[in-house]
Amino acid sequence: MTMDWFPGIREACAYWRDAPMLQHTFEALQTSLQSESDASIDAAKGLVECVCRVVIDQLDNPTSPLKPRDEAAITEWVSAAIRVLKPGDVRDRKFADLIKHHNGLAESLRVLRNDAGPLSHGKDGFIQALSVYHRRAAILAADALVAFLHKAYLDAQLDPLSSREPWERFAKDNALIDAHVGLVVDAEDSDLFTLRFLLPGRNELPINIEVSRLLYQLDRDAYVEALNAARGAQAPDVEPIEEQGEP
Repeated sequence: MTMDWFPGIREACAYWRDAPMLQHTFEALQTSLQSESDASIDAAKGLVECVCRVVIDQLDNPTSPLKPRDEAAITEWVSAAIRVLKPGDVRDRKFADLIKHHNGLAESLRVLRNDAGPLSHGKDGFIQALSVYHRRAAILAADALVAFLHKAYLDAQLDPLSSREPWERFAKDNALIDAHVGLVVDAEDSDLFTLRFLLPGRNELPINIEVSRLLYQLDRDAYVEALNAARGAQAPDVEPIEEQGEP
C-alpha cells in the first residue's frame, strides 16, 4: 500500500493543513502503512470523521446545528456533513443513490473497524493479522468518502462572516470588491486613523483602527519591521504636567 492508493485523503489533508487532529490522524495512517499494521483501519476511519468535523465546523448553522454528539457513529458524522454541504438540493435520483452508497461505505468502514481494528474500543483485534487486501478495502472506502466530502466542500458557498477559510478561498468575491470599492485613508492626531471604503452609489464605510493593530492583523513581518524602526526613533517631546497645589 502506498500514498498512491489514497489521493483524495492526501489532497484533503494538504488543503486543511492547519487542522491538527486531521494531520495527526494522517500521520498515523502513514505510519501504520509503513509498518503494515492493521491500525491503518482505525486511521482510515479517523480520517473520515476528522474531515466530517472540519466540514461541519465550517458550514454548520449555529442557530440550528446539525453537529452530532462526540461519541456518535461515523455514519452520523458523514450524514451530518452531507447535510451541511446541501448536495441533496440537486434533484436527481442517481445523485440520491450516490449519497446512499457513500453512507453504506461509511457503515461498512465502521463495522470493519470495530471487528478488526486493534485500537478499537480496547479490543486486541483478530488473532491473525488482516491481509493487505482487507486494509486496502478500508482505506479505499475512506478515500472515496474523503474525496467526495472535500470536493463538495470546495463547491459550497461559504459565509465570510463565520468562515475560517483564508482570503484566497473567496477569489470571486474578492475580485468583485476590488473592482467596485475604493479606499481613502484619513490621518488623525490621535493613535487612530480612518480607512474610508468608497462603496458604489457614493456610500462610504469608515473604519477606525490603530496602525499597530492593522499591521499586526495583516502582515506580521511588517509589524516587526515597524516595531524595530519605532524602537530606534526618538521619543516625542512631551510637555511636563504641572502639579496643581492645594486650593
